[in-house]
Amino acid sequence: MVRHMLLASAFLLALPTPSAPPSERLVKVYGDLATADRVAIIVPGADTTIRTFESATFRPGGAARSLLAQARALDPGARLAVIAWLGYDSPPTVSMSAITESAAVAGARSLGRTVAGLRPGVPVTLLCHSYGSVVCAHAAPSPRVADVAVFGSPGLGSVRRPGFWAGRGASDWIAKVPHVRLGPLGFGADPMTYATRTFDAGPGGHSDYFRPGTASLRNLALIALGRTAEVTHA
Repeated sequence: MVRHMLLASAFLLALPTPSAPPSERLVKVYGDLATADRVAIIVPGADTTIRTFESATFRPGGAARSLLAQARALDPGARLAVIAWLGYDSPPTVSMSAITESAAVAGARSLGRTVAGLRPGVPVTLLCHSYGSVVCAHAAPSPRVADVAVFGSPGLGSVRRPGFWAGRGASDWIAKVPHVRLGPLGFGADPMTYATRTFDAGPGGHSDYFRPGTASLRNLALIALGRTAEVTHA
């Protein structure tokens, strides 16, 4: 069962009920879904928990606030809602789960249900960080999804989607991770090498994509707003 709760600055879309087993899943909306003419969904990577959900701009809640502020700076009249989506079991960074697709495949089904449940006719953009990019690769394509941007990606696993936006900060350690796939382990080719659209993510590291004042944040906001012609390229 899903509970709904109106917060001061966000709408809590999904939370485990008291009778449910302990869960690290949480989906929270920033902005007004009822009047939005565009929706962005932030899909985080490994080591994301309810406890850290709002703790920094590289966490889903902090990233959603940062993205919404940037979008409003670019267009004060924009009707964008941002969903911080922890709707899957984010694996620990140091674990076998973090180098296989199992959690991503299960998460993709949950993400697909979230997208399908949104108001019809409203374009959706998926913004997918690190392991979250594997989740998005398995969830797309969907007629509801207008754009997908992956950044800090270890690879997209068994799915290859050249039409995605791809970006990587110049100091992101993920560039040094072997982009290989050996049986069920690893995520294959670096999407930066085959994506048909790349965006400038500036000099930042793996945790800096939603940091205020960065090229990556500005470009992600432009993608979320549908103003893709203004995106600066890598």
